[in-house]
Amino acid sequence: MKISAYAVFILFLFSFQATVFYFLSPFGIQPDLCLVLACLVGFRTGQVPGVIVGFCLGFIQDLFSAGPFGLHTFTKAGVGLLAGVFAKNLANRASYAAFMPIMACSILSAIVFLLSSRMGMGLGEMLHGFSSILLPQAIVDGLVAIVANWIIGRWLVEVPSA
Repeated sequence: MKISAYAVFILFLFSFQATVFYFLSPFGIQPDLCLVLACLVGFRTGQVPGVIVGFCLGFIQDLFSAGPFGLHTFTKAGVGLLAGVFAKNLANRASYAAFMPIMACSILSAIVFLLSSRMGMGLGEMLHGFSSILLPQAIVDGLVAIVANWIIGRWLVEVPSA
C-alpha cells in the first residue's frame, strides 16, 4: 500500500510540474519539483532513500521527456545522494539550512544537462546560459526547498509522549 501511494505521489508530482508550473513560470524559470523532492528526501532521511527516490523520479522524467534517456535518472539519483551527504555533515537541519545544499545540487544537475546539450555552443553562450538560466533556476529551487522543508518540519513534528 505504501509503495503504491508513493508511486501515485511521484506521478502526481511530475504531472503537476509539467502542467501547472508550465503556466506559473516567472521569466521562464520553473522550479524542478522532482529535484527538490529528491534533495529533500536525501536531506531529511539519508543517502539511500535519497538515491532511491531520485532514481524513481528521474526515471519517470526520462520516460515522459525528451533528451538523452537516463540523464534525469542518474542526475536525480546523484542529487539525492549528494543531499544526504550534505545533511550528514550539517550541524543544523533547520528549514533554511536546506537552501545551500539544494541550490548546489541544482547547479550541479543543471551543469550536467548544459554540458550534455552544448553541441555548437561556444564558451560565451555557455557562460550566458549559466548566469541567465542556471543560477536563477538554482535560487528558485532553493527557495522552494526552504518552504517545503519548513512545511514538512511543521507537519512531522513529533508529539512527546507522557
